[in-house]
Amino acid sequence: MALHSSLRSSSTTSAKRNVLKRFERVELIKKRGQWKEDMKVIGLPKTKPEA
Repeated sequence: MALHSSLRSSSTTSAKRNVLKRFERVELIKKRGQWKEDMKVIGLPKTKPEA
């Protein structure tokens, strides 16, 4: 009997994520040089992940 496609391991589906976690957004903003010392981690500007 074959395994249903929805039950396969998630490693087989390596889709590109288009949503970043908060710590990833902070790192990306710092790397781009847009981080200001008085910025808060809540209410960050929208960022697109690097290609």
